[in-house]
Amino acid sequence: MKVYYYDNQSGDQRLPHDSGETLTPSDLLNLGVLSYHFPNVDDPTAINDLASSRSYKNRDVITVSPDAMGDIYEDKVKGFFHEHLHEDEEIRYILDGAGYFDCRAKDEKWVRILLEKGDLIVMPAGIYHRFTTDENNVSGYLLLGVFYFLSYSFFLLSSLSPLSFFTSCKYKRRVRLIC
Repeated sequence: MKVYYYDNQSGDQRLPHDSGETLTPSDLLNLGVLSYHFPNVDDPTAINDLASSRSYKNRDVITVSPDAMGDIYEDKVKGFFHEHLHEDEEIRYILDGAGYFDCRAKDEKWVRILLEKGDLIVMPAGIYHRFTTDENNVSGYLLLGVFYFLSYSFFLLSSLSPLSFFTSCKYKRRVRLIC
């Protein structure tokens, strides 16, 4: 895991955009972001222990890649990069590939977090964030949470925008969209 300030330069969001100003795990903790590294993705023991200790009852495995998503991949990746927040924690455990999670610091700067295989991040409720794959265009991850993941895989593969998908869902009172 590598943490630094985003450089805010124009260009492909999947590039590192490293400002050269490195941050520490303590800096992440000051934002309320928890980070872990569980290198053995084939052994669920550590993840199950964390899920149990934080009362995470639900999980879903997602693959974000051109092969898995087909023609809608580019639009979805651009959509994930729109800043948003959630009422609940967002938890991602990277199973394959890599991706960037950006979150807003208290000074409104973007903090970029490179997540690679074995990295897990807990983004607190109410923090503005966004996600993108890296330039290799593959990220396989496990979502964990206390909320329902009803039809999230459908959302990823649909042509609907997040708002359209959410408002079309008859279970919207029980669903939290995760981007």
